[in-house]
Amino acid sequence: MSRNSRFGMAALCAGVALLAGIASALGVFARGDGTFETVINERGVPYEMATTGVYAFNAQRVVAEGIGWDIFTLVVAVPALVVAAVLVAHGSFRGWLLAVGLLGYFFYQYLEYAVTWAFGPLFLLFVVIYAASLAGMVWIGVNIAREGVAGRFGERFPRRSWAVLNIAMAAMLTLLWVQRVATALAGDLVAGGLTSETTMTVQALDLGLVVPTSVFIAVLAWRRSAAGYVLAAAYSVTFVAMASAIVGMLLSAWAVEGTLEVAPVAIFGLAAAAAVALGARMYRSVVPAVDNTPRAGTQPAPAAV
Repeated sequence: MSRNSRFGMAALCAGVALLAGIASALGVFARGDGTFETVINERGVPYEMATTGVYAFNAQRVVAEGIGWDIFTLVVAVPALVVAAVLVAHGSFRGWLLAVGLLGYFFYQYLEYAVTWAFGPLFLLFVVIYAASLAGMVWIGVNIAREGVAGRFGERFPRRSWAVLNIAMAAMLTLLWVQRVATALAGDLVAGGLTSETTMTVQALDLGLVVPTSVFIAVLAWRRSAAGYVLAAAYSVTFVAMASAIVGMLLSAWAVEGTLEVAPVAIFGLAAAAAVALGARMYRSVVPAVDNTPRAGTQPAPAAV
């Protein structure tokens, strides 16, 4: 891979990190003074709406969760992407995988933000971040494919464990969200989560993107596909970040509402811990590729891992 290509991808990653840092910092520090008023939505359901800050006109619960997500992004995800950008610039295979996984996290977060939050001052920033994240995923992915993925992982890759974890979490999300959709269709809009939202955006994204992606990658990894191993290693980073962010969201909501949802915190916390352990095994199983590019007076040397 050319030096210009590596540095271009690294610059894009750094740009996403910078923009996400700005967006998440505004979410945390420009969230308003916490005032709210009770309003009635289009379906006649009352809810408490925030009236100040960059997240004004959203439900108080949604704002509380969003601030927890922003804190995780600002403190953990943004610095991680900066580190990944440095590794990408140095041509590290592990760095490429890390970057793709983190960009997947930012793509999902800011796509959801763009289509869930009430229209506000950060709308265009959200769109730019998720668009740039998608472009970065494609760009780095194409270069990974061009460099070759066959033989990049050893036999210790935890394919079975990873497949089981992904399919289990996909099944749980499917059951949870289908039940919520059915509840809302039956007329219980509050239990269905339709307060400030006019439709189920999160459920649409999870059932249409997250669940199929999880199952697809799990099947490829289970079947020992080289591409499946690469996708699983990258997706493990997205998985950890998303599960950890959900825990942060629930803890933030607890701080505002005073009620801790113990079961979801435990489930996603354990899922994140399991994905960290499996992801570490995946990255340890990376096999250095041999750089066969002829160099005058030198022998072929292993490429960066």
